[in-house]
Amino acid sequence: MKLIVITSPDFLLDEAQVIAALFRAGLDLLHLRKPGADISRVRQLVREIPWEYRQRIVIHDFFSLQEEFALGGIHLNSRHAEAPERYRGMLSRACHSLEEVKATADRFDYVLMSPVYDSISKQEYRSGYSQETLRQAQVEGIINGKVVALGGISEANLPEIKSLGFGGAALLGDIWNRYRTPEDTEEVLSHFRKLRERAG
Repeated sequence: MKLIVITSPDFLLDEAQVIAALFRAGLDLLHLRKPGADISRVRQLVREIPWEYRQRIVIHDFFSLQEEFALGGIHLNSRHAEAPERYRGMLSRACHSLEEVKATADRFDYVLMSPVYDSISKQEYRSGYSQETLRQAQVEGIINGKVVALGGISEANLPEIKSLGFGGAALLGDIWNRYRTPEDTEEVLSHFRKLRERAG
């Protein structure tokens, strides 16, 4: 099962080094999302990430950086609902209901479906899916290898995500809540390795 990490919305000390270390530890894709930032700060962060990992970065906003740095793909959301004209790379999209997943997943390389569980990073962001609803969506083929679970993903529920037939899991709070200073890097990596093992 694919593991994706979404960056903290804030810029962190030595962030590029931690990202590179996560890639070395088996991270499949990084979603670079800095909603409050300007393009120059995001560009600087990308520059600091070793070039060999840039093909595994999917960017939110600032789509021009995808071409500038040969990044792996772009992610569409409510702020940017359309891909640039003539764009032919990897494309993902945010989905907030099973109806949305059903209607759009076929047009994308994968979709992020959220919130599958109560969010770790956004306390008010509660799951909208019961266990029964998720199982039924699996039976109907709505949840499949192109659907990545987002929202409240942790070591405890990764096996369930896998058993539900999701193609991957996207992590945010479970990773970055452990990181305050560069001294926390080893704790973050140790935790991620456990997640990688559970995801298989």
